[in-house]
Amino acid sequence: MIVFEIKSEMESGKTNTEMESSKRPGEEIIQVHDELVSTIKKKMDTVFPHCICRVQERLVQENEKAYYPELISIGPFHHGKEKLKDMEDHKWRYLHALLSRKPNLEARLAICVNALRECELKARNCYAKKESINLSCDEFVKMMLVDGCFIIELFLKYAHRSLRKRGDPIFTLHERFRTLRCDMILLENQYPLFVLQRLFNLVPTPQQSKSLNGLAFHFFRTMIPGNKKATQDKFSQEGNHLLDLIHNCFLPTFSEVHPAAEKPTPPKQSSKREKLQSASKLHESGIKLRKVNEGVVLDIAFENGLLSIPEVKIHQYTETLFRNLIAGEECNCDNFVHVTSYVFLLSKLISSPKDAKFLRQKKILISSLKEDNDISELFKKLSKEVEMNQFYFDWLCEQVNEYKSATWFTLPSCFQK
Repeated sequence: MIVFEIKSEMESGKTNTEMESSKRPGEEIIQVHDELVSTIKKKMDTVFPHCICRVQERLVQENEKAYYPELISIGPFHHGKEKLKDMEDHKWRYLHALLSRKPNLEARLAICVNALRECELKARNCYAKKESINLSCDEFVKMMLVDGCFIIELFLKYAHRSLRKRGDPIFTLHERFRTLRCDMILLENQYPLFVLQRLFNLVPTPQQSKSLNGLAFHFFRTMIPGNKKATQDKFSQEGNHLLDLIHNCFLPTFSEVHPAAEKPTPPKQSSKREKLQSASKLHESGIKLRKVNEGVVLDIAFENGLLSIPEVKIHQYTETLFRNLIAGEECNCDNFVHVTSYVFLLSKLISSPKDAKFLRQKKILISSLKEDNDISELFKKLSKEVEMNQFYFDWLCEQVNEYKSATWFTLPSCFQK
């Protein structure tokens, strides 16, 4: 039997009298009537930087399917599209299932709506080009309620099988579930995490259930490459939305910048990355490659002729995931575009079917794609539209290239291990 509890917070809809009577000894209930405070609060919500962007048109032209949802809309960018309307009724059913697990559904619904009204301006500002979102305040709040509660209920049903109803089309049809999970990692289909957490604090959840981040990691874990312990630790960190939490899992374990990357790379030095040879050619030149099981995927190291690479896992979500992570990095304009750099590095290492075969043999590469040619072509496509001001692996390319330059001769391949 699963026991549910309702978490509460100051915004739970209680009156001042109710809050006064329920406060703990020593607590002070602050009643805000100052118009200046309200004005400052509104301004703070207005300048909150947007974190959910539209994908650049040049990227969409490469593969529209990788950026636009096929089954479900989350948030305002694709809200109301005709081809996605079939899932709207199902979202409402999930909303009802979530809120009706405890008595007084209407009161709990009012609490959630009031909480969303309070953060509506800040939530709206999370979306780039928010002025193009043609939804009234009530329409926007209703959309955020339905979409947010759907996500929470979906995570709960995925984690707790006993909550699933027989015949639920999301969980009984494998292809539909795969498509839905793919839709939920799209940049244009993201939902502000602070709003989702606020809702999560107000709705009934099983007492033994994980945190919101824990439930989300459980839902997405099969598509995140790298050591599970390391990626789970990264996923538990703060983020702007669910795709941002996945992006955390790619960030290097050590945050310090390598000496070769302290300053922006001058154009003439960009040849370092271009000169990097493929995996099979590096092997032929005397450099050894090995798989490492620790850390996250960006924890690639080179020392004394040994290139250590965490497992590279290719699956049905890889292209969509990488494309949207790259689009997100363009949107946020980070100094280091980590995932973009990683994809470009892989495109250099896996430039031919021969490289893919070699990395498979070394257990560095695991792929559900049957043909080695498909793998090399995938990374060629992904790196085609890449734009980088700073390449995270410049230091690595410099080390590898210098090691090769210092090598006096190359052993014949028959003597290489």
